[in-house]
Amino acid sequence: MNVITAYSEKTSYEECVKEIKEQFGSVIPKLILFFASSHINPYFISDEIQNAFPKTPTFGCTTAGELISGKMLKNSLVAMAFTENVIEDFKAVVITNLPKTTSKNYQQAGDIFEKHFGKKFSEMDLKKYVGIVLADGLSKSEEKMMEEIGMLSNVLFIGGSAGDDLKFENTYVYGVGKAYTNAAILILLKPAAGFDIIKTQSFRETGKILTATSVDEKNRTVIDFDGKPAAEAYAEVFGASEETASQLFMTNPLGLMVDDEPYVRSPQQIQDKNMVFYCNIKEGMELSILESGDIIHDTQNALDDKINEMGEIAALINFNCILRTLELDNKNLSGEYGQIFSGIPTIGFSTYGEQYIGHINQTATILAFKAKQD
Repeated sequence: MNVITAYSEKTSYEECVKEIKEQFGSVIPKLILFFASSHINPYFISDEIQNAFPKTPTFGCTTAGELISGKMLKNSLVAMAFTENVIEDFKAVVITNLPKTTSKNYQQAGDIFEKHFGKKFSEMDLKKYVGIVLADGLSKSEEKMMEEIGMLSNVLFIGGSAGDDLKFENTYVYGVGKAYTNAAILILLKPAAGFDIIKTQSFRETGKILTATSVDEKNRTVIDFDGKPAAEAYAEVFGASEETASQLFMTNPLGLMVDDEPYVRSPQQIQDKNMVFYCNIKEGMELSILESGDIIHDTQNALDDKINEMGEIAALINFNCILRTLELDNKNLSGEYGQIFSGIPTIGFSTYGEQYIGHINQTATILAFKAKQD
């Protein structure tokens, strides 16, 4: 046995956890990850699921939609139980008070990882270790967090920012029975038989560039592109008015191009001719205007390519941007997207941002595991 997936669409946290426990059966997992709609009481769900599995550490977060093998869900609880065939060892650290963290906080996390694994965090083999990060999706702290982790180690951390079903009020991360806000869970894994990462976004370059010439980084706001008010400059690219420019945000975000690969920056709203984004843009950054492609086709191809590289995949964790989910919903493609993962044990959620070499948007970052052969 490698992993077990389970889900519940019950409305009470007690019933949800009961169903999960029934589906997991008598197995005692090495680790449990769970993703829960914010409609399931966030103050009790973490404690309830930890009490149900007292011998297994449990971690998770709130969502803006859930994903389980073959299905995209809403208002549900999804969970994955990992055995030692997939995860040999792990250590988790909670980073609290995210907006006010310093380098010292992340160094302390690195020290904890070093003590557990007996290796320097800075020297860990990135082919043998990988990290998962679950962060408060309203903290606006993901960029700093990923920069700090990147300065300490070459180990890749991927993950998602917690959601709250588009209420934008409070998001929570869960660790061993406790619920946290303004916090992140860092889980450093030593997989038992190998892993890889899939990053897929369905956008192409248009050949048009905007350069951020004035920004408010703290508030993820671009004031000017190319010396013009940001909203005006963006609208001009399409021959649109500033009043209608926001209608183009989902299909035409901006992208930082790295080796011909877009790292998407999605606009959120226009405020007084400024453009507010879901992730940070630095002054002087050159950004390509992107155009949307085919999410189903691109995701299927990315998964097929990874299967060809890795061989059999034992499990997937899919951090799928809420903007991708909304686009799939709008096009009535949610069921088709879920079916892409029907043949592989999968868990995931709709995020308020994705972590992979930084903080990005409108992307699926997927962690793929191999399993040790019995």
